[in-house]
Amino acid sequence: MSKYGKEILIGIVPVVLLFLAFLGLNIIPILMVAIIAVSLLYVARPKMNMDTKADRTKNVRKPAPLSFDQIGGQDRAKHELKEALEFIIKQDDIKKFGIRPLKGILLTGPPGTGKTLMAKAAAHYTNSVFVAASGSEFVEMYVGVGASRIRDLFKKARTMAQKENKESAVVFIDEIDVIGGKRDGGQHREYDQTLNQLLTEMDGIHTSDTPRILIVAATNRKEMLDPALLRPGRFDRHIQVDLPDKKGRLHILNIHAKNKPLADEVNLEKIAEESFQFSGAQLESVMNEAAIYAMRDQAEKIEQRHLTLAIDKVMMGEKTDRETSREERERVAYHELGHAIMAEVVKPGTVSQVSLSPRGPALGFVRHNPQDDQYLYTKEYLEERIMIALGGAVAEEMFYGNRSTGSRNDFEQALNLVKMMMDSGLTSLGIVDREMVTKEELMKANASILDSLTARTREVLESYRSVFIQSLGILLKEEVLSGDQFRNLLAILKQRSSA
Repeated sequence: MSKYGKEILIGIVPVVLLFLAFLGLNIIPILMVAIIAVSLLYVARPKMNMDTKADRTKNVRKPAPLSFDQIGGQDRAKHELKEALEFIIKQDDIKKFGIRPLKGILLTGPPGTGKTLMAKAAAHYTNSVFVAASGSEFVEMYVGVGASRIRDLFKKARTMAQKENKESAVVFIDEIDVIGGKRDGGQHREYDQTLNQLLTEMDGIHTSDTPRILIVAATNRKEMLDPALLRPGRFDRHIQVDLPDKKGRLHILNIHAKNKPLADEVNLEKIAEESFQFSGAQLESVMNEAAIYAMRDQAEKIEQRHLTLAIDKVMMGEKTDRETSREERERVAYHELGHAIMAEVVKPGTVSQVSLSPRGPALGFVRHNPQDDQYLYTKEYLEERIMIALGGAVAEEMFYGNRSTGSRNDFEQALNLVKMMMDSGLTSLGIVDREMVTKEELMKANASILDSLTARTREVLESYRSVFIQSLGILLKEEVLSGDQFRNLLAILKQRSSA
């Protein structure tokens, strides 16, 4: 019945009953029958809803099986996970060596690195039933609901495995930090009850039972989890799923390029270089956005420029239609030239693009092209990164005598790098615990580092003042300069200024 039909009925029924009473009829039996009918309908309604949900569940198609070969990069993590899964497959060898099969595997790492995909591949690898849930699904305002859903999840896994004649089931819980966070000592919190039920279920898993249950959980914040959840006998293996390196990024790009028409000149290895610190999800988005750009241009195939535009979009957002004044465009141009010149001075060949095209919140940007993936940083390297970050603000001060709000993100980056230096014992403070040093000492050390590096940055950029002036008009006209164009321009202008 529609909403309006209910309102009309509610309005008519009392009028009819009052009219019958006015005529002298006994309306009490009618009221009793109506009350009984409404009560029966109310009781039967949940069952009808459950049946409807059950029918919908029956019609849902199972996801296509996913193998480890279909997951790009993560070779180390995949190898470690496969080794853990062997305990489910090789039962005879397990009994021979007296090995206790694993109950739980915890996948940790940044978002978009493929933790869910690896759990699905684990189910396919072991020929197991796959049941998935998110930690947020167990959070309710009603006491006991989360614990009940945990019980239902494990019951569902066992039932599905028996129904499909499988010997094992993989239960995947994403965002487990939502329900597995550290307990504060309270005994009646809903989250604690849910976590206690999960611990009970894990302790109740007898590895010799059939079907066997393996729990695979994922989190981006391992440090938030309760120690009781992390101990051996529950989550026995902790596997780090990191951002892919250059080789892994190339593998992921090739996987997502299989169903896309690429032009002959496309160099995915160059795209892998330019996408440093991209996750698997971001790389998939790069290929998808490149295909969208090609379709917009009505091109037959995806070209290298489409992939370059796609990287910019994934990093910075879509181009915006914001109109800026001539003075503002010139300020942005000087700012970006400051970043680009400083980057080429401290690390030649690293500028990939200089752009004045607004993207997302940025009015312009410089995209850097790291030559090699780097995970260990020296003091000199971090100081150079800070100088590159400060280059934009210093350039504005050189030509305008002041700064603008466009340097806010640059300063945040510089402060984070200074913090990394302090935590790594690379400052005058030496090897210290930040909590043992007063705020005044930290501020003094921070100001000393930034003032010194700002002075060095200004000294370097002042020697390129003529390059700024001569390249301003070219950048304003072209709006976008590739790394090679910028380096050629820089070399020509530098020769002219020295002549």
